Amino acid sequence: MQYVMSASLLLAALIHILPISGLFGPKSLEKLYGVAVTDKNTEILLRHRAVLFGLLGAFIALAALVPVLRPFAFGAGLISTVSFLIVARLVGGYNAQLSRVVAADIIAIASLAIGLVLYVLSDGGA
Repeated sequence: MQYVMSASLLLAALIHILPISGLFGPKSLEKLYGVAVTDKNTEILLRHRAVLFGLLGAFIALAALVPVLRPFAFGAGLISTVSFLIVARLVGGYNAQLSRVVAADIIAIASLAIGLVLYVLSDGGA
């Protein structure tokens, strides 16, 4: 059970870490999200987003190794992915690249949900 919990966190961590490639600049961001980065303000916001996702992914990965962090990682990962899906659904009309992000977030949610259920069933990871 512990291995599956760790694997679920590692998969979610990987999904959260992937956008860190956006740090490499506008071309990387355009490839990731399919949006033209036409001004510096958008570039700053999207590159900062890459940093935050990298940090969240690193934290989730650390929680795979440090059981006491797991409830926080499950919570943070689920809040991140579910909130993105809600925003995407409310706004709608997203492009093919963002459709891939939606699909990846659905995978992350499923993985985190499995890990969370196992965490609860194991009496808090004990």
